[in-house]
Amino acid sequence: MDAVARSRHIAGAGTPAAAWRLAPELATAPSTTLDRLVPRGTRVAVVAPHPDDEILACGALLYMLARRGDAPLVVAVTDGEASHPGSTDWPPARLRAQRIRETETALACLGVARPRIERLGIPDGGVTAAEPMLAARLAALLRPGDLVITTWRHDGHPDHEATARACATAANGRQARLLQAPVWGWHWSAPGDGAMPWGQASKLTLPPDALARKRAALACFTSQVEGDASTGAAPILPAFAMERVLHPFELFFDCHD
Repeated sequence: MDAVARSRHIAGAGTPAAAWRLAPELATAPSTTLDRLVPRGTRVAVVAPHPDDEILACGALLYMLARRGDAPLVVAVTDGEASHPGSTDWPPARLRAQRIRETETALACLGVARPRIERLGIPDGGVTAAEPMLAARLAALLRPGDLVITTWRHDGHPDHEATARACATAANGRQARLLQAPVWGWHWSAPGDGAMPWGQASKLTLPPDALARKRAALACFTSQVEGDASTGAAPILPAFAMERVLHPFELFFDCHD
């Protein structure tokens, strides 16, 4: 593991949400509106490495699109079956089924009626190995002019980073626009460290109801927000982690690297 990869290691409690709220980088990042970020008539394709990443990255945006009458495409790269290793409460087959249900419940909470969900079935934890295949499958789903939203290519989780690279390849080939959102980047990065590409950032300002719906949608992922009694493991998404993505805005990077 090189020094750059070590700097993105996800461990401990990470940077608290309170520190990000005071970050000058966030205060000066330009704000945008739904119509500027997603012009009317644009199809949005949200590509989630794991079930819940579509909500963590852009749950409020999905709610705002649904309220506007748009019908986004949600691409589930994996089914998240490896989040509880060694668990007797959550063996992989049961966990896969549960996480699929959680996504459907969360999208309903956001008002996304009859969502189009494409499940690619790539093994959880195996996206890097499947990256060329993922890029090809995404290219087959995309159309010119689409707006693709996924996790940040330096997010710190291998599946998130491989998904972002595959999305970039597919979007470039299909003349689609790509936005990337930090999920675990809020954890390992910190204000002032220069790790996030602030020069490519914009903030989608959220009305209070959109933020409330995002919070409610995250609560639908009970397998992730509750601890595992069979192993004693803490929640995958503890409250302090969710607070880092519950700002009064959603942050997107218009990256070109």
